[in-house]
Amino acid sequence: MDMEKSKNKKTAIVVGGSSGIGYETCQRLVNRGWNVVNISRTPCKNLKVTNISADVSCGNELEAAIKKAAGKNGVGALIYSAGFSMAAPIEYAKESDYKYLFEVNFFGALKAVQATIPFMKSKGGRIILVGSIGGDLPISFDSFYSASKAALEIFCRAAYSELKPYKIKVTGVLPGGTATGFTFKRKVYNDEESGNYSKSVNKAVAALANMEQSGMSPADVAEIIANLLTEDKPPVIKICGARNTVYRFMSKIMPQKVALGINDRMYNQ
Repeated sequence: MDMEKSKNKKTAIVVGGSSGIGYETCQRLVNRGWNVVNISRTPCKNLKVTNISADVSCGNELEAAIKKAAGKNGVGALIYSAGFSMAAPIEYAKESDYKYLFEVNFFGALKAVQATIPFMKSKGGRIILVGSIGGDLPISFDSFYSASKAALEIFCRAAYSELKPYKIKVTGVLPGGTATGFTFKRKVYNDEESGNYSKSVNKAVAALANMEQSGMSPADVAEIIANLLTEDKPPVIKICGARNTVYRFMSKIMPQKVALGINDRMYNQ
């Protein structure tokens, strides 16, 4: 992309814009006149998007990429859409796996926000972090993913309050199951790695895959994200879809054991 031609446009940085929700977000922002920069290991295929290669699990790489993306024009919006999921029993989960998951899902988002704030402090801006309904109720045998998304939601709330004086508006977007390739990239522990939990792991993975692939389209979630960037008073937390809104509300008002029981049945426990 010719950066000279786009110098008068607002820059939106999408972290994880090569596929799924991130890719669809890039598409919509380009169509709405944003100068879009994707940061990921795999490039976004939209020719109007500028790609910067970086591993989000490496804080130094991500910080350098954001500084490069900001350039002289600054940053109008940051959308963090990178994510990693693993299906594994808590008992046998490898430290290297769950630490990597948190590096991508939580600490990557933290690093991206930290690196972006200096470019927004004088003029304000928008920060959108893509979380998950799975942060409200645990996804069976994907407990680390749920924990990372719960942490991300609390972080969004705190960042909203801290950055409000600088006119930086922070929103956490919480999709439910979404039909993307993310389903097929999930790291799933095999029968040997799962040990005596193997049958339950396989059932939970199949149920989760079915829920995701019959869920919202990534285009619909991306449309919500794009619309949030132009709202005068965006919400702190935005739930995607009416069904997910009801699901979250019911999980908050039901006794915990009842909510967890329903959740267990969803994953064939």
